[in-house]
Amino acid sequence: MKILAVSDLEVPLIYSHAIRERFKNVDLVISCGDLSAPYLEYIVSSLDKPSYFVNGNHVSQIEDEQGILHLEPQGAVNLHKNVVYDQTNDLLLAGIEGSLRYNSGAYQYSQRKMWSMVYGLIPRLMQNKIRFGRYLDVFVTHAAPTGIHDANDRAHQGVDAFRWLIDNFKPRLHLHGHVHRYNPLTPLESKHNGTRVINAYGYREIVL
Repeated sequence: MKILAVSDLEVPLIYSHAIRERFKNVDLVISCGDLSAPYLEYIVSSLDKPSYFVNGNHVSQIEDEQGILHLEPQGAVNLHKNVVYDQTNDLLLAGIEGSLRYNSGAYQYSQRKMWSMVYGLIPRLMQNKIRFGRYLDVFVTHAAPTGIHDANDRAHQGVDAFRWLIDNFKPRLHLHGHVHRYNPLTPLESKHNGTRVINAYGYREIVL
């Protein structure tokens, strides 16, 4: 299975007619946030594959063809505080939007609120274990987990609850964004207790 993961940076290669040929073998699209709805809608409509997203900490309204304002890209499933079974790919997904609070902006949460939202996923994860024999395959967030790909500044600190979730429910993959890659030596993928933690900044093609 091949996943196209995107986050934070609109890439000309993707926002072009070349997308259909370049990514024709992709089975699934996942956005980790801070991308415009038109950009995501272009990806979704061009590839016509199951698509999922969480919002980042920068979200703006857009106006559709009928003049209606909305915040979410059409054609993709919002994973925030949600647990989803993708039957086409036999994949269990869950997600949490936003970042830790660093100013008065929206889509920012305290560590305590992040814990609350992660705890809210547990009943569905337990049901997954009973029904499918596993808790979760892909955990999708905007912010990074504590101690993995995060930074020391307030805006890009890692989330304690995310680290706890991957430690205890052991998804195969944890996708995040938020941490921009200015230094080419900055790692984009790490292995933690059997979970592949991947920063989707720009885009990543992932074989799962």
